[in-house]
Amino acid sequence: MRRAERLRERRIIEIIQEHLDQMPRMPVPFGDDVSACELAGGNLVVLKTDMLVDKTDVPKCMSLWQAARKAIVMNISDFAAKGVKPIAMLVSLGLPKNLTEKDIEEIGEGLNAGAREYGAYVIGGDTGESSDLVVAISLFGMAKKNKLMLRRGAESGDIVAVTGVFGKTSAGLKILVENLETPEEIKKALVEAVLMPHARLKEGLALCETKAVSAAIDSSDGLAWSLHEIARASEVGISIESLPIARETERFAVVNKLDAAALVLHGGEEYELVLTVKPKLWRKAEKAVEKTGGKLLRIGKVTTEKSVLLETAGKRIPILREGYEHFKN
Repeated sequence: MRRAERLRERRIIEIIQEHLDQMPRMPVPFGDDVSACELAGGNLVVLKTDMLVDKTDVPKCMSLWQAARKAIVMNISDFAAKGVKPIAMLVSLGLPKNLTEKDIEEIGEGLNAGAREYGAYVIGGDTGESSDLVVAISLFGMAKKNKLMLRRGAESGDIVAVTGVFGKTSAGLKILVENLETPEEIKKALVEAVLMPHARLKEGLALCETKAVSAAIDSSDGLAWSLHEIARASEVGISIESLPIARETERFAVVNKLDAAALVLHGGEEYELVLTVKPKLWRKAEKAVEKTGGKLLRIGKVTTEKSVLLETAGKRIPILREGYEHFKN
């Protein structure tokens, strides 16, 4: 009998799902970023839960305020990928008994700051004693069934796009955890990407209104994994023609003799949106994101062949289906 550390997170989820009765007419299938229940008039109540655990999700230099806020951002990012406005949330806290009153105040302030940053409220929850800090968020929102952006739906010829550059979080973690050499002029931006992430909620809501997006996912588990998830759910292939590398990541990779492409593809916790866009509506989607102050970056296209490839220097290189996963050694 294999232990959890050998099964890994996604197989554990599959095992649990195999033992669940599936609700009839589920508007969002198992395995997408959110869950939903259908109400009258084509309305959906949209639900999301995700937890932050100190040991696996919080670098040592991250404050309790930043950790609590990050727990909110993790959940909001999945709503952003579906084009859903968050309304309220419940928070369940597992608290080690050595935390001080000031520590608990800091957690409360971080939770409120994260919720209000995205126009939502914390309206209740639960608290208990635990051996490690756990912040579990249950997020609630409403959406129209015909507007929800899912992971599936990409078609051959669609444009693959992202809402920002990648690699800063990967580099920032290497600075914080491995203490790698970093020029001062880029260090702050890389570390800040880890400590103060931001969800692309404005962009996701704007894109949802355009009806230009055929498939969408948030990139918290890494760009490569996100691309593979869209390809798997939509039963298509993806060809990447331009890697969205952050300028700071390029410099960091050169200084430390690292593979910049690996930092971009196989990091995680960047909370950008990864999308496929209908070609005829590309300009409409691009303008919608620009109005929010953001930018939509074209990085490739959807293909008929069932593979995810990077096209560079005349070569077609397979992009490995790797990313962040709990229970992974």
